[in-house]
Amino acid sequence: MSWKSFCKGHEVLIKWLLLIAGLGFLYLWLKGKKQSKLNTDEAAKVKAQRAKIVEPETIVQCQSCSLHLPKSEAIAQEDRFYCSKEHLNSLDAQGWLGSAAWRISPNQDIRPEGLTPDLVVIHHISLPPSDFVDRNSTQFIVDFFQNKLGSSLHPYFEEIADQKVSSHFLISRRGEVFQFVSTQNKAWHAGPSSFLGREKCNDFSIGVELEGDSEHPFEAIQYESLAKLSTQLGAVYPNLQFAGHSDIAPGRKTDPGVQFDWQQFRTKTDIPVEKLPFGLQSR
Repeated sequence: MSWKSFCKGHEVLIKWLLLIAGLGFLYLWLKGKKQSKLNTDEAAKVKAQRAKIVEPETIVQCQSCSLHLPKSEAIAQEDRFYCSKEHLNSLDAQGWLGSAAWRISPNQDIRPEGLTPDLVVIHHISLPPSDFVDRNSTQFIVDFFQNKLGSSLHPYFEEIADQKVSSHFLISRRGEVFQFVSTQNKAWHAGPSSFLGREKCNDFSIGVELEGDSEHPFEAIQYESLAKLSTQLGAVYPNLQFAGHSDIAPGRKTDPGVQFDWQQFRTKTDIPVEKLPFGLQSR
């Protein structure tokens, strides 16, 4: 074999050796990278598990029964929590409805000792009058009951700027239920009034305002919300009777007016006729 051929053979061998070595290094590099990723993933998994163990779940308290439970298992309503739909949809021991939006009014008093509500007075209200085109209209009523209504926002608001009134509940045109006063307290909704010979109806009644007026029909969803609310109230106060503001203050008040369908209200609630002493005719 010539020297030239010998050298050429060695060059080929060296190239193969270098190729094999390169492939070996590439394999080791890829294997190391894969192992590094596995180690990183495993470390992240262990870290997450440790964090889960170290950071326990937030515990909240049921607004109605004071039961403590994990936040993930509670029903949230605004900034409150409930352990069940039953408690969410009922009055608590303080006279507040869980499913309502709570907007506490300063316009309230303590009921006379020994008196519990046995009358629901249905009203209507709209601010400005006959104007309930958007959510601002509802908010105006909420602000009015909380003494926060800006008198400069509408000429009519200047006329009522000094009035201090409230109701226990408001049902908006969208069926939303707001509560301003505990049912255990007296809201300022009826004014001078008499129910079947009993004066001062605020003392023994619950006021429910419907967003609306005497010129426009009330929304179907408002009747649904009113029926549900009536049932919720009846579960705590089984002797409730129902009347309109005009029934207890005739000549002075006209609400809920001719647009309120007493027959539809009774049909949705199945309230006995005797609990509607002024009848089912619109008035």
